[in-house]
Amino acid sequence: MSKNSMFWSPKKILSKGCTYNMVIGERSNGKTYGVELYSLKKYIETGEQFAIIRRWGDDFKGKRGATMFDSIVANEEIKKLTKGEWTDIYYYSSRWFLCRYEDDKRIVDVKPLAYGFSLSAMEHDKSTSYPGITTIIFDEFLTRSGYLQNEFVLFMNVISTIARLRTNIKIFMLGNTVNQYCPYFDEMGLYRVRKMKQGDIDVYEYGNSELKVAVEYCESLSNKGKKNSNFLFAFENPKLEMITTGTWEMDIYPHCPFKYKSNEIIYTYFIIFDNNILQCEIIVTNNITFTFIHRKTTPLKSEDNDLIYSTSYDPRCNWRRNMLNSNDNIDVQIKWYFITDRVYYQDNTVGEIVKNYLLWCKKRG
Repeated sequence: MSKNSMFWSPKKILSKGCTYNMVIGERSNGKTYGVELYSLKKYIETGEQFAIIRRWGDDFKGKRGATMFDSIVANEEIKKLTKGEWTDIYYYSSRWFLCRYEDDKRIVDVKPLAYGFSLSAMEHDKSTSYPGITTIIFDEFLTRSGYLQNEFVLFMNVISTIARLRTNIKIFMLGNTVNQYCPYFDEMGLYRVRKMKQGDIDVYEYGNSELKVAVEYCESLSNKGKKNSNFLFAFENPKLEMITTGTWEMDIYPHCPFKYKSNEIIYTYFIIFDNNILQCEIIVTNNITFTFIHRKTTPLKSEDNDLIYSTSYDPRCNWRRNMLNSNDNIDVQIKWYFITDRVYYQDNTVGEIVKNYLLWCKKRG
């Protein structure tokens, strides 16, 4: 098996013929390299440019923008593809250009091969036209740090700015398996993502439209014989499995340390987030008080009376969107358990759901 065949290649997902191509998997498996090389080849052969999207403008500043193609340059891919005409890539003001060096002087191509766009600053790019871009790369679309408010709409606005009314666009969304909660999954109707197995490619179609989305959950490099570097991460820590095998990253959350009786539950409220219903029980037992959060497997019985936190808009007084912004007596008491680390979870997945709900709340101030 050659070295290159061990790393991810876009060939399989491109064979599905979809406009959107979402690729998720372990870190450093070649996702970004493979798509950048595909886009670079396309530019050199046809002159068609590509766009690189990131969440934050800081991702393009200084060294971050200047080193984005370093691996491709180091492997002399540019020199090979251009037969020596160009050897490097020069970065300036969110644009990348082919370049070479003659007598210590940098010679830069007149036309950029790629443009950078940040979701957080998309308002500044609305009036500019980019007719030469036919490939769009949204790198690191998955995050554990929280998503922008209305991020999917911001992403769609960037796509609209670039594509306008053109249909000759290929879009890649690349992400490490750092967080199973992702608004893009729900907004794009990708309901099977969390159940996918490594190596799977699912294709979604949307009614009578021509739109198709392909989602690939990359096979682990360890299954392809690349195990040499994994010894650096051999600690018995489940958080590192995302790096070594591509399984979903998950924090370790405290589980319930005490047994309790139903009559020791003094208050119950609910959190609805990402299509999950969680039952939250405030418990007092043996002069100890804590909150235990677990999945609710049956429908809500009293939607008009129970306190329910949900990202949905609902005019009923007992429904609230942002737990962190509510300040009546019961909200203050509920938050006290979180502030003082007196919250326990049925399992780590439940902990992840609550964490992502609270991140959603924080992003909305």
